[in-house]
This record gives sequence, structure tokens and C-alpha cells, in this order.
Amino acid sequence: MAKRSFLDRLGLHRPELRAWALYDVANSAWMTTVMQVFQIYIVIVGVAGGLSEAQARARYMFASSLAIILVGLTGPLLGAIADYRGSKKSFLAAFLAVGAVTTGAMFFIGDGQWVYALTTFVVGNVCVTATLAFYNALLPAIAGPYEVDRVSTAGFALGYLGGGLLLAANGVMMAHPDWFGLPGRDVAIRLSFVSVAVWWVVFSIPLFRKVPEPPRRLEADEKAGQNPVVIASRRLAETFQELRTYKDAGLLLLAFLVYNDAVNTIIRAALTFGGEVGIEAADMIGALILVQFVGVPFAFGFGLLADRIGAKRAIYLALAVYTVISLLGFFLKNATQFYVMAALVGTVQGGAQALGRSLFATMIPKHKAGEMFGFFGVFDRFGGSMGTFLFGVLLAATGSSRPAILILIVFFALGAFILSKVDVERGRRQARAAEAASTAPESHASA
Repeated sequence: MAKRSFLDRLGLHRPELRAWALYDVANSAWMTTVMQVFQIYIVIVGVAGGLSEAQARARYMFASSLAIILVGLTGPLLGAIADYRGSKKSFLAAFLAVGAVTTGAMFFIGDGQWVYALTTFVVGNVCVTATLAFYNALLPAIAGPYEVDRVSTAGFALGYLGGGLLLAANGVMMAHPDWFGLPGRDVAIRLSFVSVAVWWVVFSIPLFRKVPEPPRRLEADEKAGQNPVVIASRRLAETFQELRTYKDAGLLLLAFLVYNDAVNTIIRAALTFGGEVGIEAADMIGALILVQFVGVPFAFGFGLLADRIGAKRAIYLALAVYTVISLLGFFLKNATQFYVMAALVGTVQGGAQALGRSLFATMIPKHKAGEMFGFFGVFDRFGGSMGTFLFGVLLAATGSSRPAILILIVFFALGAFILSKVDVERGRRQARAAEAASTAPESHASA
């Protein structure tokens, strides 16, 4: 066997793979700068509008839950329509455009305007999350089964790098607004949201130029020109039934739902929890930057590890580390401990999520990738809503979210148990058989 090149080992050895991975750079800026900085900013805006700090944090948690539930409700239908029409990139572009404009509009948040702030946050969150279903659905079309783990983790690694660089730049701007000729920290924060909108658009361009739209495939009972909503609804009903046939893909979805709920909760609630226990804003931003840069080599590393021991075992390792993180979080008292937790999160966050994505991509029929990843998004985002909602309830009821940290250990353990029941090779064989039974690919034409 020929020796693989360096880029091959990383999963970046073809132009379309590099272009695809760059969209992780594009959207990760939203997940770092907007989602994390907004947790601090909404408290400032909320208090100016008459809310207590606990009320402002609780409203942020409820808004986050609302955003991911909205995506969960609409994602599968939109994914099925995109599959039927052969227009995954078009849907991605539409949500990107709305999301970028809305994110830019966050610059106009005024003192006390917490309703406007949360509204723009929810719309932007819905849009960036919705694009991920179409983005993920492009993965099985460009990456083969023996490279998909590396490609998926490469996307997360580059996302960490890009998101970290922009967050670091914005962190400097927020800490020293006078260096940039800005009147104060408030303007710097709002300008950081604008920077994300621009970054998101610019780093999306390679995907639209280099990543091909997957060939459109119709089911045996479908024809071009039919009502896409009707066809998509029928496909969804069939796919929901077929998830019983695709037993292993279904079990993987359930495992991902459970363990990724806890992962997403840590991502979304980190700064809220840090602020609650008295960690300074500068230390929280510093810890976030640490997560991003630690995540780069470890995300690549998990791709290489999956090559050696398999994606399932690599995920088990990540969940074990997350269990330790949850225990440390319960006893968190100072900034030093927060940095230690951040470093540990950086070692496993990319691996846990990227390998779940790549493993699922190999166990679904390629011609149903849009709707299947729509369901993947439902399980991902509805799962994420449970933990954030729990944090919001505890904050509103008791003023403390510390007990919710320990509950996350149950999610990690249960997710690992369900994952142990997944037969990866059997799931892959079923997916390839379904592809063979579909009609031949056709060239792109609007339906």
C-alpha cells in the first residue's frame, strides 16, 4: 500500500474536502463568538432592562432551547425537500444569507433591549444550526467510508482554529476598545457580532465553488416535477418507518441524542455557569480561546485514532473524559479550575461530535442524506434543548445550576451503553443495499 501523504492522513487531500472543511471555519465563529459572548452580553442588556442577573441568564437558556427546538421541528422536512430537489447547497445558502444579516443586525442592540437581543440571537441560531444539516449531508457524497472519520474531524479541527482566531481577535478588541478607536466595550462587543457575519460569509465561499451538489436520486415511485412538499412529507413518513429497518443507524441516533445532549449543554452553558460561580469575564473568554486551540490537534488526533481503533471506541474514550469534566465542574471554585476544565473539554469535544457525524454518514443511504441528517439534527438539537432547559429551570427556581452538572454524567453513561448496541458493519451493509435499490443518479435540474 502506498504511503499516505500528510494531507491524506488529516483528511484534507482533495480540493472539495478542504472546501467542505472550511465551512466548519465559517460557522464555528458563530458558535464561539456569538453564542459564548452573548451569554455575557445578555446579562448586561437584561440588567439594564430591569432583569436580575439570574433572570437574564435563564432567559438566555430558554431562548437557546427555543432555537434548537425550532430547527428540530423543521429540519427533517427541509432536508427531505433538498434531497428530492437536489438542492442542498441552495438551502444552505438561503439560511446562511438570513443568518448573516440577522447576526449583523445584533450591532443595533441598545441598552435594555433584551427582547430584541434575544430575538436576533434566536433567528441567527436557528439559521446557523439549519445550515449544518445541509452541510453534513454533503459529507457522504465527497468522502469514502475509509476516510470519512478523518474528513469529519478535520472539519472540526479547522473550525476550532478559525473560531479561536476570530474569538481571540474579538477578545482583544473587547478588552482594549481604545486600541481600535472605539468608545467602549459595549460597541466592541456589538462589532464582534458583525465580524462573525462577515467571517461566516467569506469562509463559506469555497464550499459553494468546490463542493459539488450530490447527484439527485429518485425513489422508484417518484418522478421529477411532483410537489416537493408532498414528496418530502411522504419520504419523511417512510424514513421514520425505515429507521426501524436501519436499526443500527437508529440506535446511533438515540445514543447521539443522549450523550450529545450533555456535550451541547456544556457548550451552551459554560459561560453562564462560570459567571454564576464568580469567574471573571476575561478569564471565561480566555478559557474559551484555550478550548479552541487545544481542540485543533486533538480533533485531528481523534480522526487518526478512529483509523486505528474504530470510531465507536474513540467515542467511548471521549465520553469517559467528559464524565471527569462533569465531576470537576460540580466542585468548580476558581478561574484556575475553569481553565483546567476548558483544556479537558478541548481534548474531546471535537472527537465526540465529529465521529458521531462521520459514523452516521457511513450508515445511511447517500440519496437520503439530507432527510437523514435532518433527523440527525432533530436528535442533536432536541437533545441539546433538554440540558439547557434544565439549567434554565434550576437557575430560575434556585438561583444555582450546579446540581445539573452531575446529572450530565448519567447522560454520558447512558449514551455509551446505547452506543455499545450499535453494529456498525451491519448498518453500513444495509445502507449500501438501499442505495442499490434506488433509481440511478440523474443530472441536476430543478424540480
